[in-house]
Amino acid sequence: MDRWSVERAQKWYAEQPWLVGCNFLPGTAINQVEMFQPETFDPETIRCELGWARDLGFNTLRVYLHDMLWKDEVREGFLASFDAFLGICESLGMRCIIVFFDDCHWDHTIALGAQHPRITGVHNSGWLKCPGRPLNQTYQDGTASEEDHARLQGYVKDIMDRYRSDSRILMWDIYNEPGHPASKRLLEDAWNWAKEAAPSQPLTGCHHGAGPDYAAFQSAQSDVLSFHCYHREHKQAKIDELGKLHPDRPIICTEYMGRPDSTFQSCLPILKENNVGAINWGLVNGKSGTVWRWPSQQPINEIVSRENWSLTDIEASHGFDQPAPGENYPEPKLWFHDIFRVDGTPFDAEEVAFIKGIVSSG
Repeated sequence: MDRWSVERAQKWYAEQPWLVGCNFLPGTAINQVEMFQPETFDPETIRCELGWARDLGFNTLRVYLHDMLWKDEVREGFLASFDAFLGICESLGMRCIIVFFDDCHWDHTIALGAQHPRITGVHNSGWLKCPGRPLNQTYQDGTASEEDHARLQGYVKDIMDRYRSDSRILMWDIYNEPGHPASKRLLEDAWNWAKEAAPSQPLTGCHHGAGPDYAAFQSAQSDVLSFHCYHREHKQAKIDELGKLHPDRPIICTEYMGRPDSTFQSCLPILKENNVGAINWGLVNGKSGTVWRWPSQQPINEIVSRENWSLTDIEASHGFDQPAPGENYPEPKLWFHDIFRVDGTPFDAEEVAFIKGIVSSG
């Protein structure tokens, strides 16, 4: 499939409302695997939390999958969970941007089954690279097993083929923030697989947010442009830069909002004025812990860089947050990401009122 023409992309975008929403992970999941594997899939919490998002006026969710969910032993269960999730979204008038691969955050051992609790005071303490670093490296080296190669390819092509005309899927986001040298081959192959699948929905991959070796490649493949920006003062410049590189293509900001540098009040007016979609990071202060800032990860990075580290080392130095069901998690005075506590109360009622107002104002 060739890249969409500018005219086709413009026509598609003109048919959409102002795309506004969040990157979504339910408060009971610490990562992509816990969100969708059958034994931890939590439709009750998902429906409740997405009701809060819908009350804000949100119509779009950006959602990450993981290649581990395409293993034979979990695939059918994952697909049942994913389809149920899409059904919940549809019932609330929301559509999804689906992300396949991701270079961000941890080098934890990636496994199905029980995931560890949230680490006290640490940003996104259980998030999973996709694929994990060892598989990324062997794929780059050409030494990945035939089974792993087939799984990665099927993960993209088979999911796209299954949902290629599904109106619940808004877009496909091929690779989030590729930045490692070992990602080059998989990044290129993933885009080729996506194009071979020829879905009816547009393809995208972030420009700003990707590493310098990959940013231009991602945007040059994208039917609809996307970028990340966590600094209010850079937002207009990034929009203008993308507009010059790829004139007249629609643009969506698929990550923003990190207090105090990038707030809803400072960013949403810029995005709306430029007719740029607005997808902030986070909804609920749950197991992900993204109310804490990025530097909070550094002590954990130091532990996991050692040989023979274990979660016991982390528990001894930091501890785990394990509130009773329905109880709120610990929080800093100023949240970094997210909008609501698990009981539905907002971090900032004035912020919530602002979001509702700007979204509903047409």
